[in-house]
Amino acid sequence: MDINESKYLHIRPPKEALWALVVFLALASIYMAVKINGEWNGYGRIIPPNTITVSGEGKVLVKPNIAVINIGVIKEDADLAKVQQNAADIMGQLTKFLKENKVDEKDIKTTSYSISPRYDYKEGEQKLRGYEVFQNLEVKIRDLGKVGAILSGAAARGANQVGSLTFSVDDSKKAKDEARAMAIKDAREKASRLSADLGVSLKKIVSYGESGGDIPPIYAQADFGFGKGGAISAPVPAPSGENEIRVTVNLTYEIK
Repeated sequence: MDINESKYLHIRPPKEALWALVVFLALASIYMAVKINGEWNGYGRIIPPNTITVSGEGKVLVKPNIAVINIGVIKEDADLAKVQQNAADIMGQLTKFLKENKVDEKDIKTTSYSISPRYDYKEGEQKLRGYEVFQNLEVKIRDLGKVGAILSGAAARGANQVGSLTFSVDDSKKAKDEARAMAIKDAREKASRLSADLGVSLKKIVSYGESGGDIPPIYAQADFGFGKGGAISAPVPAPSGENEIRVTVNLTYEIK
């Protein structure tokens, strides 16, 4: 072979060199992890930095400005098409009624729709009795003065399922931001006192966690119920007091 042809040859590095490269990259990764996260104990483990974790809580009280209710209908019939149409007619009347009471279309949301067969059991035999249709609406009422009238009107128009009634805050972001700031301040103050008691110095925050939100009062269906004629049989609860927006944070500090 002509020596001038050697420029076309490909030289493959030996396996030892490839393994050396792999080991080098692995050691480099470990070194960076140790540098960022802690110390190397010499026995194949990384010792995490010394840390302390403190929690803080912030609470803000706000006046509720919306009510959220669940209004639904359950119907049963041997004829599937008939029971579907029956339920659809009632839901149509309910939707029309809600809009007449200034409930915006965007505040009326279907949250559940189901069709289930129903059976009778006699002497060990199963016989189809008919079908049950269930449909539920989640309704947001912005005029709290209309809550009672809407519940009564919905029952009068065929609704036979009224779920939880809650009074809440439509936009709680501002209050939640305020509660978070209070919680962080509380946690920082606790960390400062704790570090002084322990005789250590706080370094950087290495972890942050958060939980919480709006805690509204909830009224169950039994709190207002239905009478024999389908109307509300007990007074509808009115919002009293204020809703609590609560945020809890956890701060983990590196210490020295």
